[in-house]
Amino acid sequence: MSTSAVLPSGTHIGQVTLQIADLDRSLAFYQQVIGFHLIERTVDGGVRLARLGTGRPSSCLLELREKPGVRHVPPRGLIGLYHFAILLPERADLGRFIVHATNSGTRIAAANHLFSEALYLTDPDGLQVEVYRDRPRTDWTYRDGQVVGDTLPLDFDPVIASAAGTTWAGLPDGAMMGHVHLYVRDLARAHAFYVAAIGFSPTVTSMPGALFVAAGGYHHHVGLNTWAGSAPQATDDDARLLTWDLVLPDTTQVDAAAARLRAAGYSVATAGDTPVARDPWDIAVRLTAGR
Repeated sequence: MSTSAVLPSGTHIGQVTLQIADLDRSLAFYQQVIGFHLIERTVDGGVRLARLGTGRPSSCLLELREKPGVRHVPPRGLIGLYHFAILLPERADLGRFIVHATNSGTRIAAANHLFSEALYLTDPDGLQVEVYRDRPRTDWTYRDGQVVGDTLPLDFDPVIASAAGTTWAGLPDGAMMGHVHLYVRDLARAHAFYVAAIGFSPTVTSMPGALFVAAGGYHHHVGLNTWAGSAPQATDDDARLLTWDLVLPDTTQVDAAAARLRAAGYSVATAGDTPVARDPWDIAVRLTAGR
């Protein structure tokens, strides 16, 4: 299989769309705990939905679509979303968020991944959210051309100290969707779709049961793992990931990625002017052009 990168620098992750059971309940979590700003709340074809971001109208990072009665994600997870990850601009932002999340009584997990420092939270439907900051790229280490990562305990004290006593005021301008991490069944098939067809470059292949891929030398835009084992695939009756956006620099790059996927035999539909591809586990990625 080819491992050469095709996607250009400037490629990044855009909007993530989730199916949730109760819009009011989810909005309380995502606004009050995570710090999203409400951009729009509306009804689309009878579906109640909300769009959230950093407060700027063009900054929609998360769309919540309500389907009453969908099942809570079990602790083991479902094939589909492992977590989506909000990237904060500065370490001080993460320090402020740690204090805020702790004071809110929210259960959190944390990790030092060497290339980043991260917190993990669970939303009311059992969907996982990461909030993190990157270490400077000059501090990353490499082995055999790949980024070295780990999952070590996070030392909270210096992160909190970096905030210098300032308080959390919600997601700051500059926060963005850093990556998505997906449960899949087979890494070879994941490689065929995300690397050989879409054009990501593998960045971490040494972690058991996992494959990280990215564009532009990032540590990972998409994480893929088989850690859910024989868990069932998320269905329309579950709280789940509906779509995620891969943002490419321009329409030429969008058309090229769609053409590669079609040539490799993958389904690529069109929603409006947006190509939507589905991976081997029916996870939908929208190919969009940056503004």
